[in-house]
Amino acid sequence: MSILPIVMYPEKILKQKCDKVTVFDKNLAKLLNSMHDTMVEADGVGLAAPQVGVKKQIAVVEVDEEQGIIELINPEILEISGEQTGVEGCLSFPGIYGEVSRPYRVKVRAQDRRGIYYELEAEDFFARAIQHEIDHLQGILFTSKISRYMTEEELERLEAE
Repeated sequence: MSILPIVMYPEKILKQKCDKVTVFDKNLAKLLNSMHDTMVEADGVGLAAPQVGVKKQIAVVEVDEEQGIIELINPEILEISGEQTGVEGCLSFPGIYGEVSRPYRVKVRAQDRRGIYYELEAEDFFARAIQHEIDHLQGILFTSKISRYMTEEELERLEAE
């Protein structure tokens, strides 16, 4: 497909609540494919539509090959439980990392590219990535949830451990 330009903070669209998707067609499929390609090219694990300039409730997440690509259209969180604190970054905030607390487990209801509803349960890092992307669709930025900012050097030390 094609690589889309990633919108950088402080662009206004990043703080806006996105509109629901009502049309499930080839244009949506093309956007989803391009969003996935863009996310992979940028070495991310998730990407929300406002990050590519589209004010729609669409996100893609891929934390590992086993889980595969998850397409979240009009997602809503049904249940949360537990708590975890971990490091997050964002493709719209290059070089910024921080510790964020989120629920450990999440249950989500969303639609796929054909408009069919499904439910998904996720834990740990997978749950964190899904919640981060759903926040984007509500105009909520991870920087508003950071308890402690980290330098790239601190992050590299953590990853080496």
